[in-house]
Amino acid sequence: MDIKRKFLIKEAKDYVIMVFALFLCAFGFAAFIIPEGVVTGGVAGISTIIYFASGKAVNIAVPNYAINVLLLVIAYRTVGRQFVLRTIFGATIFSMFLGFLTPMFPHPIVNQQSFMNVIIGAILCGTGLGTTFAHNGSSGGTDVIAAMVNKHSNVSFGRMMLYCDLCIITSSYLLFHQLDKIVFGYVFLVINSFVSDFVINNRFQGRQFLIVSEKWQDIANAINNEANRGCTLLHGTGWYTKQDVKILMVVCRKYESITVQRIIKAIDPNAFISIASTSGVFGKGFDKMKIRLHKYKPKLSDETTTVQKMDNAQQNDNHGVGEEQK
Repeated sequence: MDIKRKFLIKEAKDYVIMVFALFLCAFGFAAFIIPEGVVTGGVAGISTIIYFASGKAVNIAVPNYAINVLLLVIAYRTVGRQFVLRTIFGATIFSMFLGFLTPMFPHPIVNQQSFMNVIIGAILCGTGLGTTFAHNGSSGGTDVIAAMVNKHSNVSFGRMMLYCDLCIITSSYLLFHQLDKIVFGYVFLVINSFVSDFVINNRFQGRQFLIVSEKWQDIANAINNEANRGCTLLHGTGWYTKQDVKILMVVCRKYESITVQRIIKAIDPNAFISIASTSGVFGKGFDKMKIRLHKYKPKLSDETTTVQKMDNAQQNDNHGVGEEQK
């Protein structure tokens, strides 16, 4: 299977998962949140305010889609063409599901249990939203703003959404004049942010393997070929046996760790394995570091500075000799 075909299959898989995730998010919002009259923040929250302010005459999907398009026009240069296309897809699918499902649930599914409806709705929305973002998609709204900030900093996706949505929820008091609706909106916001962060971090969390085995060459080759992950060979000494041993260090995604364990067990069931969770893995094949250096320059020792000056002088001399020969 060539690289292009693998890429197309991965893209198709992402889009299929995004559709199911967006349906889950729209269902949680339409069946549990809107019937309670709770404003959740973001574009969906603004659309909810417009929906109730118009006496439910305006389909909630219309302002939701229109505002998303406006935000995408503003954010196009920052988030890039691919993210914009995926967000247009996500916003379109989410708006369609939302417009279709909202009239089907005029009343909450769980009667006279407003707090329970908010919790269930927040879990469903957070799961759908986190899954969508984990597969490089977006439903639009404050996702776009969160993606813009997350692209250049280490502010988490859910936390950025939390900051963006606080003002919208608070402003809904001007329409409903009910403090309990504001409290429910805050509860939804916290749970939704926590669940979406959990889903995203769970997908991208890393695992570090330290493997000691006499069949280390076979294990390393299998991990390279079957798991598509690199291995680093470390040299150690067994204190009890006083013999040299080879240690394989492998770093992979959490969801890839099962594959690595199966490979090790199939080749050497008696291998000694240590598995550790990593809070962040940066570099080729993983995430990019999102720390701005500003104008930071590392302080070099006098010896390092002298070596650099000598190298630069030698390069200039070689360049001068080349010019004279010409």
